[in-house]
Amino acid sequence: MQELDIFSVRDLRNRSGDLLKDAEQGQLSLITEHGRPAILAVPFDHRLLDHGVHRALALSLFEGRQVTLAQGAEIAGLSREDFVDLIGSIGLAAVDYPSGEVAGELESAL
Repeated sequence: MQELDIFSVRDLRNRSGDLLKDAEQGQLSLITEHGRPAILAVPFDHRLLDHGVHRALALSLFEGRQVTLAQGAEIAGLSREDFVDLIGSIGLAAVDYPSGEVAGELESAL
């Protein structure tokens, strides 16, 4: 799982370069004030331009394994099926099981 970088408002004075580097790498960052989340920094990239903020956020969180497929669909404002189509359109796998787990799941289902 890709962790969010967390910056306090005070950190921004000394670590603004780190925040920009995260954005350039497509990584979400959280900015806190007095220990509470205040701002979610979403990279201004092709995903944001192509899909809008809700869908770009959902894709980033899903790709980082921070939300489930159902949660991602809700954030994106899409049905699960439409979110799976969106995931596929950018080349992400909707399901990412190690091969050993897939075999176990199939055995359990049969």
